[in-house]
Amino acid sequence: MTILKRSSAREHITQILLDRILDGTYKPGDRLIELQIASELNTSQAPVREAFRFLEAMRVIETETYKGTRVRSISAKELEESSQVRAALEELAAQLAAPHFKNKVEALERESALFMQAAVEKDVKAYSQHDIEFHRIIIAGAQNALLLSIWNSVVLESRFRLTLKNIGEDQLENFGHAHLPVIEALKKGDGKAAGKLLKNLICKFHFLKDDLAS
Repeated sequence: MTILKRSSAREHITQILLDRILDGTYKPGDRLIELQIASELNTSQAPVREAFRFLEAMRVIETETYKGTRVRSISAKELEESSQVRAALEELAAQLAAPHFKNKVEALERESALFMQAAVEKDVKAYSQHDIEFHRIIIAGAQNALLLSIWNSVVLESRFRLTLKNIGEDQLENFGHAHLPVIEALKKGDGKAAGKLLKNLICKFHFLKDDLAS
């Protein structure tokens, strides 16, 4: 039997729990019992406990004294607030990253092809993974460690997949196509245009107020 390193086990368990929360297997308010999950997944309690800590830091679950650990409800207001911050961060990132991407957008094109394929197949999970990676590549291209760190704390897969549920599977292709002009702007080295496109994209598909996109 292969023995996973503790960090790998924690990451694996975190993903399992996150998937269950996002697909509704675990609903807001449901209690998560460390020993029960460890037994089900045939692992020790240590990596489960670490996964709990990680998910709690992501604000997906919460632990209260005498009440245990439960799935936390992510409100519409919280989704809106995180999207507002994300819009500002990505506009800045595109401006900073434009020189890096001028005539070098192959990585963005690869991810866009993958999320467009997922959109056609209406695979929300795969779409979210490749879409987030697309945006992460742009953020990383800004070469600003603090910006990347803040963005990582704001753009959580849990929040993004909840937003995709609100958008609906039938809109995934439209959402995907809206990313393509960003690639063209960055290919030209036009950070101002790319930043505005990203900001407007986030505002439109994350249902933010129009005045933020102006």
